[in-house]
Amino acid sequence: MTQIKGVVVGHAGLAAALIGAVEQISGPNSGLVAISNVDCDRGALEERIIAAVTPGPSLVFIDMPSGSCHFAVMRRIQSMAGVRVVTGVNLAMLLEFVFHREEPVDEVVIHIADVGARAVVAR
Repeated sequence: MTQIKGVVVGHAGLAAALIGAVEQISGPNSGLVAISNVDCDRGALEERIIAAVTPGPSLVFIDMPSGSCHFAVMRRIQSMAGVRVVTGVNLAMLLEFVFHREEPVDEVVIHIADVGARAVVAR
């Protein structure tokens, strides 16, 4: 069965740091790739992301729902078959992704978004 690739796109070193934390908890075969916006314009960032998601299926995690990373993903990725996008990445959703990579991407994206939202609690 095909496993979904996870592409974490973030500002500075955030994506690599999140993946490092996931792999410390779950082990080194997370299926996650870090993409940073450091030292590139939006065109270069788009190319980095396209290279990481091709061929699919892929789930792209973006650090926040605005800014250069979000705009780079949404401009070209949202129309690609087998590629889905989740914004507001957090550790809980990435860990959940690691254990559900063999399920259909359309099901995983809904589940991951729910897990990530439930991980945010204000008291």
